[in-house]
Amino acid sequence: MDKVIVYVDDAAYARQVLEPLATPATAGTIHWVLVACAPRMTHRISKWVSHSARENWRAKWADKLFAQLQPWLRAEGAPISTVLAKGPLPELLAQLQSEHGACTVVDARRPKLEQEVNTPTDAAPAAAPVIVRKPPRRWTVPGSLASLGLLFMLAAD
Repeated sequence: MDKVIVYVDDAAYARQVLEPLATPATAGTIHWVLVACAPRMTHRISKWVSHSARENWRAKWADKLFAQLQPWLRAEGAPISTVLAKGPLPELLAQLQSEHGACTVVDARRPKLEQEVNTPTDAAPAAAPVIVRKPPRRWTVPGSLASLGLLFMLAAD
């Protein structure tokens, strides 16, 4: 039985990626190992949320994701294992490969928006940025001193 490790963060996108692999002809011969890759949280969130609350949120998020994918894969008749990624993916991959043997790895995570924006386009070459420099402000300190002097003169009267 072939084993396929699939990194997933969005069920709809993962289904599009996995449809060519999950054909009825190969349905019974593939064992799916779904690895949920939860969205990253900023390090500043620890001010407001405890570590256990973050872990509970990740677990609930992964359960929802698996609930969307498992019925579709089970309809094909394939066995499924689920894993929640809690650390770096290369370390988790090494652990899963030692556990399951040689496996095919499929990255079915939705591409980040920055990667989509940074892809080169042939249609429009990038124009050089226009830099506008403002003239220096020379009278800010003397103006402040003049206003303070005027204020002291009025207070002295």
